Amino acid sequence: MDSDEEGEAQFIAKRQKTVQYGSLEQKERHRLAVGGGGEGSLAGDAVKAGIAAGNINITSGATMDLEKEYEQSQAELLADFEKRKKAKKIQVSTDDSEVKAHLRKLGEPICLFGEGPADRRERLRHELGLRGEDILKKQQKEQETLRKKKDETPGRCPFASSAQTARCLLQLHGHNCNVGAIVFHPQATISLEDSACCMASCGQDGAVKLWNLVSDEPVADIEGHAPYRVARLAYHPSGSFDNSWRLWDLEAQEEILHQEGHSKPVYDISFQCDGALAVTGGMDGYGRVWDLRTGRCVMFLEGHLKSVLAVDYAPDGYHLATGSEDNTAKIWDVRQRKCIYTIPAHNNLVSKIKFQPNNGRYLVTASYDSTAKIWAHPIGAPIKTLAGHEGKVTGVDISPDLQHIATVSFDRTFKLWTSENKGGL
Repeated sequence: MDSDEEGEAQFIAKRQKTVQYGSLEQKERHRLAVGGGGEGSLAGDAVKAGIAAGNINITSGATMDLEKEYEQSQAELLADFEKRKKAKKIQVSTDDSEVKAHLRKLGEPICLFGEGPADRRERLRHELGLRGEDILKKQQKEQETLRKKKDETPGRCPFASSAQTARCLLQLHGHNCNVGAIVFHPQATISLEDSACCMASCGQDGAVKLWNLVSDEPVADIEGHAPYRVARLAYHPSGSFDNSWRLWDLEAQEEILHQEGHSKPVYDISFQCDGALAVTGGMDGYGRVWDLRTGRCVMFLEGHLKSVLAVDYAPDGYHLATGSEDNTAKIWDVRQRKCIYTIPAHNNLVSKIKFQPNNGRYLVTASYDSTAKIWAHPIGAPIKTLAGHEGKVTGVDISPDLQHIATVSFDRTFKLWTSENKGGL
């Protein structure tokens, strides 16, 4: 055969592939059955490697009591439900500024991102439910205890001095900041005992304190306006810088009425002789007459160009006066529901206005122009200018016996003015 024929006859034998039947799992079972699963088996080695790596945890036979865990979680859920139930019963103020003040006292943020007044009220209610409804009162009592221990002296409220000797009779301790106003009970030193609540004072921190004529410590505190400044107070109501006024029962030491209506802080308040009506002056430039029986505004006093800083009711019960930052005083007739005349009173703002106590024949105005002036009523004619202070005159009052007019000033003095007539002022 030649070479060409030999090349055609040659062929290459290919190695056949081994075909495995069954699964690897079956093969592993067969191998373990033959070898007994002892040392060197793949399963044993894998288990040991998993235990050494910490991926396989084999317990020592301890068991878990599922019933105890279930009872514990159920008790926690019931306790949480009771807390939520109590929180819903907690009364929270609708005044958003008061809600923020309470949150600040609790050490919580006063506002969260995207949070509205209603959400803020719910958050305060939830916090009070967790910590206890009386947590705020406890904190305030602790603060007062610390203040008494430190025996702080600033903000003392000077007692009225004797008109004859100008001698300080008593110094009252209790306020921790500037004192805004002080007023005597109408029957103090007349029919009211010295140990009773004879006067009240208010401070820049919103505190209102009641005093007797025996002790230098307050007999009671009225809460509600804090942390806003209380500018004026009177028997009945009190006015403050939280755009509202409040009516209190001093015997029960409870708030009877909380009335809002002014768009800016309420600066002064006065009540009618029979106590049925009250007039307030606000820094929004308006005055309002309120019916204390219903709490509604019955007359709107519009006419001043700037803030109304002083108001007073005449003894006749239907005339009232307002003093303003626009340097004028206005006399209003409640029956006609209008201003009857305007007095261009001073060269600076009118800080206080006061009618003669008995019959209202005249009224006195105090001003930041360092003077006080007496005006005839109801004609509004000038009678007398009381000049003598070296600073702004911030307050004025007339003694019940009509013998003296008292003025106080930024020059750190008070002055008593009297008439040369024997019949008094």
